[in-house]
Amino acid sequence: MSAELLQTWWVWLSAALALAILEVAAPGFIALGFALGALAVCGLLLTSFTASASALAAIWAVLSLVAWVALKRAFPGPKGQRKVIREDINDR
Repeated sequence: MSAELLQTWWVWLSAALALAILEVAAPGFIALGFALGALAVCGLLLTSFTASASALAAIWAVLSLVAWVALKRAFPGPKGQRKVIREDINDR
């Protein structure tokens, strides 16, 4: 049952939507990368692409990693705003 469920497009679309909503609650591009990977797998399944559940999970993992790296390169963090703590406040 679960293998058949992972091979339907609307499950991946629902997962992409849920992960995108999670990204709004906890920003950081991690959930958005997973959401874009799930959306890409949904697109693959809509083009009558067939694969096993484990192959789809592997494709999702690779596409999510690619999406996360692309997001990190497209939207880098602000430069020069990293805080370096040299002294612990509790040691005073």
